[in-house]
Amino acid sequence: MQRDRLTLSRITRFACPEGAKQAFLWDTEAPRLAVRATAGAKSFIFESKLDRRTVRVTIGSTDAWTIDDARAEARRLQTLIDQGIDPREEKRERIAASEAKRAESKRAAVTFGEAWRAYIEARGGEWGEKYREHHVYAIQAKPTPQPLAGFVGMRLGEFTAEKVAAWLAKEKAKRPTAAAGAFRKLRAFGNWCAESEDYAGLFDPGIFAAKKVTKAVPKSKAKDGSLQREQLAAWFEAVRKEAPTQAAYLQALLLTGARRGELAGLRWADVDFRWCSLRIRDKVEGERTIPLTPYVAALLRDLQRRNQTPPGVYRIVRGKRIANDLKHWKPSEWVFSGRGGSGRITRPNHAHDAALSAAGLPHLTLHDLRRSFGSLAEWADMPVGVVAQIMGHKPSATAEKHYRVRPLDLLRKWHAELEAWILAEAGIEQPQQEEAAPLRAVASEKSA
Repeated sequence: MQRDRLTLSRITRFACPEGAKQAFLWDTEAPRLAVRATAGAKSFIFESKLDRRTVRVTIGSTDAWTIDDARAEARRLQTLIDQGIDPREEKRERIAASEAKRAESKRAAVTFGEAWRAYIEARGGEWGEKYREHHVYAIQAKPTPQPLAGFVGMRLGEFTAEKVAAWLAKEKAKRPTAAAGAFRKLRAFGNWCAESEDYAGLFDPGIFAAKKVTKAVPKSKAKDGSLQREQLAAWFEAVRKEAPTQAAYLQALLLTGARRGELAGLRWADVDFRWCSLRIRDKVEGERTIPLTPYVAALLRDLQRRNQTPPGVYRIVRGKRIANDLKHWKPSEWVFSGRGGSGRITRPNHAHDAALSAAGLPHLTLHDLRRSFGSLAEWADMPVGVVAQIMGHKPSATAEKHYRVRPLDLLRKWHAELEAWILAEAGIEQPQQEEAAPLRAVASEKSA
């Protein structure tokens, strides 16, 4: 074992002999310190015994460490050995603690905007398309700043009850309904953060329970928008003057009681004209089948004929004649097709607003048409359970959950009666339901 008092000149002259993998030059002043030379580098190392086992630790490069600093580190490491502590384990813990500190510092710097996008990514698969879009839109700053846009650059740890209360007061003065909706989204986001491994401890969901916050939340009013019996004639007359797809969609929305997104997402594969049924993508149960009543069936048959008819050779766009690409044309898969990127109807509320204005009727949302279905059903003495099943509401009683199994034919009986009553009030004659072939007849045809 070569041992000399380490000096800069000795370290410089020291080299690994040719053919050897490494060589050591031990210090006389700090006996556990050595310089290890390999083919390409030199470094200070510490070597000692712990529980009769050799412990070797690399201190660092001779270019980065001075001799005095290396000796001081060797003495510190020997102190750990004397205390029964393995320096290698101590080093790993020190590095881990440093990395954890850096990670925590980086985590604490996460902004609301970053976490909000992660929230949408994590939970978006459980939401409906429209609900997800609302969350994406809620933080947009352009063209008009949305309620949560001001929080995008704020760090999660900076949220306080005072700031949320001040934000609510400001938003409530401008748009109370939007403020209340944004607050509910923000509260759900805070609960998710508390349960998330990446954001736990950064955002305190308890701020939403503070009295100053709860007092600032806009009070929600029960919505009661609904078409009245005496308004049906004027409503149908105005709606039927809209473009065919828009008119059919709005009338079907009223006559089926479906949610706006459920009906907009209807495909031709979901329509069964033979057995008079519609398969609806239900946000509660996943899917439900409802009757296809005579008038709605007539509306859809007209749309189907239009959908299957190829366009003309040319179309006029801003006064210019443009050739249609008939070679690649094919019918749309959507019942209520549109020209947007999705290929289906996207903003039917514009047509509805125009129809209401033309008819001189008070403003109603598309969801109000769904409420109208449930309200008008009472005029036809339609059982509450039948109404709920057609509309896709969860059963509200034990009997409904476990002791009521209604076949489609029973739903059709009541649904067709309600449609007939609504059309009669509107002064429209209901077309006759095409009789579906009995199952036994179909079976005998196949056997023949």
